[in-house]
Amino acid sequence: MEHLTQFRSLAERYDGFILDLWGVIHDGVTPYPGAVECLEHIKALGKPAVLLSNAPRRASFAQRALRHMGVGDELYSGIMTSGEAAHLALAHRSDPWFAALGTKVFHLGPARDRNVIDGLDVVRVETPAEAEFVLNTGPDDLAASAEPEEFDAVLTECLAAGLPMICANPDLEVIRGGVRVICAGLLTQRYEAMGGVACWLGKPDPAIYAPVLAMLDVPQSRVLAVGDALRTDIAGAQAVGIDSCWVLGGIHGEALGGDVGKIEAAAREAGLGPVACVPGFVW
Repeated sequence: MEHLTQFRSLAERYDGFILDLWGVIHDGVTPYPGAVECLEHIKALGKPAVLLSNAPRRASFAQRALRHMGVGDELYSGIMTSGEAAHLALAHRSDPWFAALGTKVFHLGPARDRNVIDGLDVVRVETPAEAEFVLNTGPDDLAASAEPEEFDAVLTECLAAGLPMICANPDLEVIRGGVRVICAGLLTQRYEAMGGVACWLGKPDPAIYAPVLAMLDVPQSRVLAVGDALRTDIAGAQAVGIDSCWVLGGIHGEALGGDVGKIEAAAREAGLGPVACVPGFVW
């Protein structure tokens, strides 16, 4: 693993890029210093960049949030989210697991994430007892930080109703504006530990990369994935056979502290081999 200080040299080696959002481009509130400039330089090189996020909302809503942060549509070639994958899976029902779900859904998450099921042939119900499956988009990251134990009661209700769970955000936690907040993935882990059944949509599942690679339309061997989370971004890239760059300033930043020994050990212990790491997504 190369320890680089800037992204420039990597941008010159590859023809297309898969970029994580939260932890690479922004912190949930504002873009990281230099991130927008880095996107501008990649665009100037004439190389496509597709944004791939585990955000539990549809791609158009993630795009709207980027615009609000000052990240223009022209700076990337496409966007894919876990929420978009969940919407499409429920719309098409081509997978037997989704075909068997039924139509009554209990939504575990904030109201603003309900765009995942808007326009679908499903009926949102108010309690797990009324439902046939549960859509988990996670705690409200705009509210006060929550603890996972606060959701055990509703998870127990879902388990008692025998509900299969769709996890529309495999992340366990993210850093929002400097504050660590839990995500849908952590609740899904607790549900599975209780004996519940769940389907995870998003990184590191190789399936989420298929539409992204189609958007890039460059040879897979010439694609570089960029992300801050070993468990999702780097593991997902490795699972699909794509080179990766590990951005150290995101979810692992506090634990690693820029220590080369800790950085190498963390990747090795995870069984992962990013080709390079950078402190941040800067040119």
